[in-house]
Amino acid sequence: MASDTRFFRYLALASHTLLIVWVTLWQFTFTKDHTYSVTFIALFYVLPLLLPYWGVLKGKPYTHAWANFVVLFYLIHGCTVVYAVPNERWYAVVEILLCTGMFVGCSAFARKRGRELGLGLKKLKEEMKEEKALFEGKNNSEG
Repeated sequence: MASDTRFFRYLALASHTLLIVWVTLWQFTFTKDHTYSVTFIALFYVLPLLLPYWGVLKGKPYTHAWANFVVLFYLIHGCTVVYAVPNERWYAVVEILLCTGMFVGCSAFARKRGRELGLGLKKLKEEMKEEKALFEGKNNSEG
């Protein structure tokens, strides 16, 4: 694995781990007034971050790619809290920074590691060319 790929892997892993810790601390320790049940908070705030965590720990490029969809929820949450809840604004700023680190790390790692492993998607032009050759090959052998 190239050194820049490794850097983005560690950025994604560190940001993801810290985001799990931060969201858990924020929701269960720093917030005094709970308008939701503890079960709801655990399912809604913590569980989604745990879903891709095993794949991120193992360094799977595909998991890093789809983990970005999960982290976007937390980015939106942080932006909303910064705007709407002045008492928790600084908690949200930390969340936004961790989300940004995770997004950049996951995106760059998935792209770079995927290329190193040869997992890239084919261009449509190449795919059409192969499909045409396959189709014409079958027709020539039948005729």
